Amino acid sequence: MKKIPFISLLLINITILQAQETRNDSLVYHPQDFFLQPFYPPAGNVYRSAEGIPGAQYWQNSSSYLIHATLNEKDTSISGDVTITYVNNSPDKLDYIWLQLDQNIFNANSRAAAATPASNDAFGILGLNNGGYHISGVSVISGGKTYPVQPVITDTRMQIRLQQPVLPKGDQISIRMNFSFAIPANGAGRFGRLYTSHGVLYQIAQWYPRMCVYDDVEGWNTLPYMGQGEFYCDYGNYDFFVTVPAEMIVYGSGDLQNAPEVLTSEDIKRLATAANSDKTVPVIQAGEIGKPSMRPASRGNLTWHFKMNNTRDVAWAACSGLVWDAAKINLPSGRKALAMSAYPPEALGDTAWSRSTEYLKNSIEIYSKNFFEYPWNHAISIGGSLSGMEYPGLIYNDYHETRAGLWFLIAHEIGHNWFPMIVGSNERKYMWQDEGFNTYINYYATDIFNKGEYVNDPVYFSKDYFASRDYKIFMTYRDPLMVVSDAMDIKQHYQYYGKTAYGLNLLRNVIVGRERFDYAFRKYTESWAFKHPTPYDFFHCINNAAGDDLNWFWKEWFFTDWKLDQAITSVKYIDNNPARGSWITLENRGRMIMPVIVKIIQADGDSAVLHLPVDIWMRDGTWTFKYASMSKIDKVILDPENVLPDMNRGNNVWMTDNR
Repeated sequence: MKKIPFISLLLINITILQAQETRNDSLVYHPQDFFLQPFYPPAGNVYRSAEGIPGAQYWQNSSSYLIHATLNEKDTSISGDVTITYVNNSPDKLDYIWLQLDQNIFNANSRAAAATPASNDAFGILGLNNGGYHISGVSVISGGKTYPVQPVITDTRMQIRLQQPVLPKGDQISIRMNFSFAIPANGAGRFGRLYTSHGVLYQIAQWYPRMCVYDDVEGWNTLPYMGQGEFYCDYGNYDFFVTVPAEMIVYGSGDLQNAPEVLTSEDIKRLATAANSDKTVPVIQAGEIGKPSMRPASRGNLTWHFKMNNTRDVAWAACSGLVWDAAKINLPSGRKALAMSAYPPEALGDTAWSRSTEYLKNSIEIYSKNFFEYPWNHAISIGGSLSGMEYPGLIYNDYHETRAGLWFLIAHEIGHNWFPMIVGSNERKYMWQDEGFNTYINYYATDIFNKGEYVNDPVYFSKDYFASRDYKIFMTYRDPLMVVSDAMDIKQHYQYYGKTAYGLNLLRNVIVGRERFDYAFRKYTESWAFKHPTPYDFFHCINNAAGDDLNWFWKEWFFTDWKLDQAITSVKYIDNNPARGSWITLENRGRMIMPVIVKIIQADGDSAVLHLPVDIWMRDGTWTFKYASMSKIDKVILDPENVLPDMNRGNNVWMTDNR
């Protein structure tokens, strides 16, 4: 049998019938759903180019932080102070500023608590009596003068009204305050405590008051933190000090500044060895946990000092009972970084966390080569109680995970360092723009890692998997992807992951093609690194860089819950003679449209796979084309490799017996 994987329409001499003058109004599909002019991303301007990249006058403000924090084990709390240096690069004067107080989601009177059904407290925020921030001593430093202020706290937001405005184009102020909060056991699935046989693991995040983003799209972004919608943050430099009991080790975002004060000489030596090794090197082994020789001091407290520049957040973990290992990361520029893992000893094993650093290292190397080079010097994977959560240079993962699940979990959480930590989209509003883009690059990395070790693992096709590749799951959901993150049905929110990634794969492999889509996606990533793109910037950028008007796709995939149902309705021979050619008629029976992939098998054993563009649906939902058959057609199959999200495959096959 002769099989031709792809034949252009010209090569097989297909001639196209003119579209019928009368429409098939019995179909739910209507061309005007897609091809009316009003649907188009917003026009470009001096801040955001119509090309989908930052405009000539693009600006964003910056927020840098000096933080001192102390872990108080007696009452499982954090206390400290923060000084924020805020630079106003906008063309606007700011008479007030807004800050985010994410810990206030755990206040019993929070909006999130009020909006959480008692039957589904997914973020563990109901019934807490001592949650939220205690804020005191708020002051502003402006023009060399310091004055106290009384902030206006509203749920998870805090407004500071200024005596003098922050002037446009480079003026700056500093804000200082004291803060404290009780560490919840389950911090909305994003931080918390894990009690292990070797002590408590504290996984700390959303731990300091921080600035809301002021941008050219919405001004102050003050959507409250409700649990599902994550974060939108300025970039800046972080200098932070964490004081903990001396027996603990702190694993933090960024670069440790005082290693000789908080680590032993043996720890430092082993880390140096790991920095030059492609194989995982133990830093603290299971049998060494708790030994006095592994800590520089055994009583009192020690303060750990970290710095991280050009980042939108930092996090840290502290524990006295974790295995710790590390290995070198090789980056495309020739620069080296360090991958590390820390996890309870019960998670050791060749199918478990003993491979964590290997997974972390390889993920970062793949993403750096194909999308954007990892910009920081360290990355660490913490095995703890969280199912998975991401921060710049630090990720929290479930220490129970093994095999393919662990690989993908680590690849996913560190992948967030690209989306949204490098490409700083607004997670609070557009969850798909980070979860979905990240899931897309996760499967990209899965194809490559260790020659596809986990490519076909069945876990990825489970309907219950958070990033399931089974499109039938997310294509049945009722909410469009453009629904604001917190408004998405919580049982359906994983479509932000799977449906988005599936859509990008359709663009890459079916609609646009790999060479053009890969170029366009990298163009988007590089153009918006350390900036704040909107969904419309993405739409513009891909349209321009790929050279296709894809607005029909953006509309159906992100703004609707439409379904695809392509069908073959008839095959007829010209003059009842197969050798003179055949008329093949297709219908688009759903409201979604896609290109058509059709395989035709003739009785003489010859076969062909044809690719018809989405443009065939511009006028009607029925399309008839001529195929240059030479003998009778035995079978016609739509989407023979099942790459399209067709919800009814029962009408995708025509056979001679159908006549």
